[in-house]
Amino acid sequence: MIGTGVFTSLGFQLLDIQSAPVILLLWAVGGVLALCGALCYAELGATLPRSGGEYNFLTNIYHPAAGFISGWISTTIGFAAPTALAAITSATYLTAVWPHTPTTLVAVVLVLVVALAHLGSRTGSARFQLFFTALKLVLIIAFIVLAWWHTPQLQDIRWLFVSTDGALITSGAFAVALIYVNYAYTGWNAATYLAGELDAPNKTLPKVLLVGSAIVMGVYLILHIMFLSVAPMEAMAGELEIGYVVAEFAFGALGAQLVGLMLALLLISTVSAMVLAGPRALQVIGQDFSLLGFLAKENRHGVPWSAIVFQTGMTVLLVVTSTFDAILVFASFTMGLNTLLAVVGVAVLRHRRPDLARPFKVPWYPWPLVIYAGITLWTLIFVLWERPEEAGFGILLIMLGWLFYQFARARSPQDNALG
Repeated sequence: MIGTGVFTSLGFQLLDIQSAPVILLLWAVGGVLALCGALCYAELGATLPRSGGEYNFLTNIYHPAAGFISGWISTTIGFAAPTALAAITSATYLTAVWPHTPTTLVAVVLVLVVALAHLGSRTGSARFQLFFTALKLVLIIAFIVLAWWHTPQLQDIRWLFVSTDGALITSGAFAVALIYVNYAYTGWNAATYLAGELDAPNKTLPKVLLVGSAIVMGVYLILHIMFLSVAPMEAMAGELEIGYVVAEFAFGALGAQLVGLMLALLLISTVSAMVLAGPRALQVIGQDFSLLGFLAKENRHGVPWSAIVFQTGMTVLLVVTSTFDAILVFASFTMGLNTLLAVVGVAVLRHRRPDLARPFKVPWYPWPLVIYAGITLWTLIFVLWERPEEAGFGILLIMLGWLFYQFARARSPQDNALG
């Protein structure tokens, strides 16, 4: 979860929202949404414990067509887009340190190297991810503590709400900014893509989802209090390399270069996490649809090598052809629709299949579902209004997924999963 979004989103938010309490409210709302979503996914994952994430859920809850379109989104941008964004951000931080660094080339090389690391055994893949995740958390904590301690003069920030903040909270700018925040929380549902590889998923999956989301929410809030305390809003507004800008005010030019290198290294974990989780969803799709059977191929260690290669190719294509902002809004809008359907599916599945064993049930039901669905729907409507081009591309991608489903069903009528 911790990666690109938290070190880039603030620059976009500050273009329209220059109020510290409203900024923190954004990140708190994003955290609450992640927790509500995690509660719903924990019930779905414990009830339907198969790898595949939304593809598995929507197929069983609604119809194979819904699952296929969800899988289509995962196949095309669901994991490739976050991976591309993390790689671009890592390369951008290196550019801030060494201005003549070829950003696109570095991003592509990073994606390819990480993909190679995950093409071996599951044990090696897990150790690679664990190492860089632990390193990421240590570096973030060190950055927060040292920046606060070393900054000669903290910013004079208003931390309490005033009456004018109400207009900001109800504005389209807040809703669009929430898209960036929700992107930063992307990954809270990633464990459901590997549910089939977990020991006792009905017990471990809820714990993984809830504890992970809660920890990340706390880290994000502390990070943004530090960002706003150390650097002026005007210096961060519109900037992609927020960590580098903050480090310049805290440590000077040389210190900022060291932090830039640290953040570039930190983002390897994010790229790795997406390469680890995404191909598992593609593998399940390949198992169910003979037309996409090549995605199910495994090496002798049970690693879905063909799905990793496919996702890597899609990621490289996005890195080479798209801008950071366009990828983020387009992907966030499309994946937001995906997760919204899954969360609402908790109620649908309870109604349709009350007989299913539910080792974990959403506490305080239906409020987590209502909160997640309400805020997410409100955000998506505003994005449709404020950023119609990116939203339109998302809707077009969904329509193409439906057409591909019809084509796959016509070509492979023997597939049970095609309905």
